[in-house]
Parts: sequence; C-alpha cells; structure tokens
Amino acid sequence: MTQDGVASVAPGGGASSIATGVAVLDHLLGALAEAGGLEIRLEVAPDEPESEVDAAGAALGKALLPLLTDAGAAGRGFGVTPADEALAMVVVEASGKALVVSNADLTASRAGGLRTDLAAAFLNGLAEAAGLTIHVRLIEGEDSQHVLEAMFKALGVALARACASA
Repeated sequence: MTQDGVASVAPGGGASSIATGVAVLDHLLGALAEAGGLEIRLEVAPDEPESEVDAAGAALGKALLPLLTDAGAAGRGFGVTPADEALAMVVVEASGKALVVSNADLTASRAGGLRTDLAAAFLNGLAEAAGLTIHVRLIEGEDSQHVLEAMFKALGVALARACASA
C-alpha cells in the first residue's frame, strides 16, 4: 500500500525542500526543480523505498495539477537536456489520460538499490495523479546515473513549460 506524500510546486526556482526517503530520488528531483526553475516542497511518509518513489510521483502530480490545468496554462511542454554523455527529451501534455511512453529501459540499473525501475515508478505515479501523457526519449547515454539525471532535468523543463502561460 502506497503512503501519501505532501507536495507544493511554485514557479520561480527558489530553494526546494525534498524528502522522499530515497536519496537518489531526492537528488533527481532537485535537478528537476533547478532545470525547470521550480520551487518544490515534497515530503513522503517513510515506507518501503518502492512505495516512497510512487508516493513522491503521485504527490508531485497532485501539486502540479492546478498549475497544469489553469485557464492560462500551456498544458503541454517539452525539454531536451544533457547530463554528461546522456541526452534526453521529455514531452508532457495535460491530456487527462495517464500514459507514460519511454524508450529508456532502466530496470537493470537498480538505482538507489530499488528492485524496480525508479524512473518508471515515479513517472507512472506522476502521470496518474496529474492526468499527464509523458513521452521520454533517451537520445544518448549509457551511464544509468547520467541517463536518469538527463531525464529528470528534461522533465523539469517540460513541466515548467506546460505550467507557463500559453
């Protein structure tokens, strides 16, 4: 059973406060916030790491939903960012249909010691809670840490553009 998380998101890129219980996810969400110029406050109740990842995605999605569906919001956005040798592109749309499509398979990477793909678990929670269609394309990259960082940075840029005025 997934524990709840509490989150808030604001544009402006102020200091973020992220405590998911999974250190690598905290780092990746910090990179997402910085790349997107977002101020994120996120706290997840302690649980099994896999549940914490899902709860973090769901909490962030719930916090983003009002920004994404605001009458003046673009509702869609994209980001292309590097992290060392990795390059990723993420496109999001507030479609009302939760869908994640990705060509990046990180199930074998065991990021943060998790038994599952950290990115897939997080993105599925985010998409479900915010009604997002998310497309992730890994253009280049082999080091799983760099791939994850590029993906989360691109997601931050895409989300910021989707929340911005059209």
